[in-house]
Amino acid sequence: MKNLIFILAILLFIIGCSPSKPISDNKEINSKTSDTIKIANKELEYEVIIIDGGFSSWLNSFAKPRGYYSESYMQNRNQIYVTEWNRRVTQPQQYNPTLYEMQINYDFNTKYGYEVNYLIYNYFIYFQITYKQQLAGFVPRP
Repeated sequence: MKNLIFILAILLFIIGCSPSKPISDNKEINSKTSDTIKIANKELEYEVIIIDGGFSSWLNSFAKPRGYYSESYMQNRNQIYVTEWNRRVTQPQQYNPTLYEMQINYDFNTKYGYEVNYLIYNYFIYFQITYKQQLAGFVPRP
């Protein structure tokens, strides 16, 4: 049994952060804010884990609501962002290795569903704004 694991976040050890708490299984999102967002789907054998000290509050405060972007739009942007992210991981002398620690295993042919693409897309927007990075030719906007 293979697990497709996305680790999109940089572990931030910030004093005063609330403890991590995973979100429930099968793509359901818990309404409480935490520093860790986890979505797992046992049928497709993947897991998305986003660990970043401010992402949950940013998602709830600034991200466009679910339904604002189409799934295909976010999937296309995610492909561009993942490709650039992975390229930067392989060039630690040029890009900050503390920002780009590990590659993202995102299969462009797999249909992950709206929620997964929504969270990945918004994490990339959050990441670019927070860390003043530009992963593609698009100016990130919340």
